[in-house]
Amino acid sequence: MGATFGKAAVSGAVAAAVARGAYRALRARPRRHWQRTNYAGRTVDLYAGPAVALGAAVGTAVLPLPARTRYAAVLAVLAAGGCGAYDDLVGADDPRRGFCAHLGALRDGEVTSGAVKLFGIGAARLAAGALLKERPADRVLAGVVIAGSAHLVNLMDVRPAVAAATVLALGAPGLPGALAAAPMGAAAALVADDLGERTMIGDTGAHALGAALGVAIVAGRGRAGLVAHAAGLVAATVYGDRVSRFAQMLSDRRQGPRTRQHRAAFSPV
Repeated sequence: MGATFGKAAVSGAVAAAVARGAYRALRARPRRHWQRTNYAGRTVDLYAGPAVALGAAVGTAVLPLPARTRYAAVLAVLAAGGCGAYDDLVGADDPRRGFCAHLGALRDGEVTSGAVKLFGIGAARLAAGALLKERPADRVLAGVVIAGSAHLVNLMDVRPAVAAATVLALGAPGLPGALAAAPMGAAAALVADDLGERTMIGDTGAHALGAALGVAIVAGRGRAGLVAHAAGLVAATVYGDRVSRFAQMLSDRRQGPRTRQHRAAFSPV
């Protein structure tokens, strides 16, 4: 057990250092298309997203685990982060949200950034599942868990640091397996900047961190555990709007009058 926690500590520390370093490097050369206006009307950057994605990938890669496990984790993280970045940049002005909206547009012949993200992450999750599990049914379940975890963290990205806090809360039970340490370390490295409304992780970071957590879940679970997690994540996807509203409500309640003042200042008359 001590050796496992030692591996987790090294992985988390590497992920945090890489994420912090990447964030500083990106902020040193700001680019306008990586800036957004947040819920409070403040201009923030999206540099935390690629920074935590890179941190989680490197933190996972240094773990002394079987090559297939490390390949699966790095593939899932980078693919999810890359698809999220595409949506962050190309789909910034697209008001459509949710699977149904993007699939409806695809049916009408329009390929949206959300559809690219959906199918890109879907392909990566199946490849990662094939690396992690031997039986076909387990591979499919693994893919559902990885993609569902990525989507869940993205659903929580409704207020500053809520998605990062979700990663820290969900990752803690998986620490004995070491794989959860990398996304937790990357998220922890930038949670203060996220909470301070200087940056946000966006789709890039949310999907990357969520996919990393999904791999940690899959690697440490058998068939029954995969079924239970897949069922819960599918339910969260089906009721995604409610999940996001609940997270937003809890965050607003915690912030209290400050949030209400922001709302009043930026609400249409």
